[in-house]
Amino acid sequence: MQTPEPNLHPAPVTPGTKVVLIGAGAVGIAYAYAILNQGLTDHLAIIDLNEELTWAQVEDLSHSVPFSGNNIKVTVGTYEDCRDAALIVNCAGVAQREGETRLDLVARNVKIFDSINSQVMENGFNGIYLVATNPVDVLTYVTWKQTGLPSNQVIGSGTVLDTARWRHNLGKHFNLAPSAVHNYIIGEHGDSELPVISTGTVAGVPLHSMLEKEAEENPEIYDKIDELFVQTRDAAYDIIKRKGNTSFGIGSALARITRAILRNEDVALPVSALLQGEYALEDIYIGTPTILNRHGVRNVVELRLSEDEYEKFASSAKTLREVVESTGLTD
Repeated sequence: MQTPEPNLHPAPVTPGTKVVLIGAGAVGIAYAYAILNQGLTDHLAIIDLNEELTWAQVEDLSHSVPFSGNNIKVTVGTYEDCRDAALIVNCAGVAQREGETRLDLVARNVKIFDSINSQVMENGFNGIYLVATNPVDVLTYVTWKQTGLPSNQVIGSGTVLDTARWRHNLGKHFNLAPSAVHNYIIGEHGDSELPVISTGTVAGVPLHSMLEKEAEENPEIYDKIDELFVQTRDAAYDIIKRKGNTSFGIGSALARITRAILRNEDVALPVSALLQGEYALEDIYIGTPTILNRHGVRNVVELRLSEDEYEKFASSAKTLREVVESTGLTD
């Protein structure tokens, strides 16, 4: 694993813990509920075009605050709230429909983001900007270009949720808690993502060693692991088909990223970050382990991939680059 020198002198960002949430739909409100219960903010302002829905969500969330053990203000927001916001979390945009890939959403959501981001920056925002809307890698790049913010201040949710799903599935396979499984999903948050089995561990034992041992008694174990990965990769499709959206998993993932940033944790999470030479790639946002702190991205961690993993990662990056180029925002 190669870890570049961190940027020890990043530009100052807006202090405090105020969060502006853009989008009061299922994902946004799941996120809001999570950060209120974890006490991650002192002021949550929610912006949505549907003013009546926003008011109702704010009232409902406010009524949960007394049970949280924290004194948190929840308000109906406007874009003026961005001026002193430490963090923007953008969950707005057109939702993914059944049978539709995340990449199918690009054209519609780029236009929506242009309107949002012009208002964000007109109000002097200089905090960390976290993108959740799909296709998240592409829209994080779009946000970086539209806002003109430094790349360390613009982050996508990346493969944080995919990694949690993968750890959950591997934990069930090995009859262990997900917290005992350490393995990343990287690449596009979508169909071309991949697990980095070569670097994984389970209860401190290399994942590939455990699989090799299992294969001695069950040669079909690798087919089983492939099935678990497909279940991980396609989880959103399966959930959307049955309930119309995914919310709790991504809401919790966004809350975890928020905690890493606002509590200055210097922790590695596989967010969508700008590559600047890592993996021999540049000018692309993609999911990979990244050190996060109060300034956003401290540095991207470059995993030492196997030859097969490297080829899959390069292919995933190519897929994203082609879509990004279709937006007309590349240099």
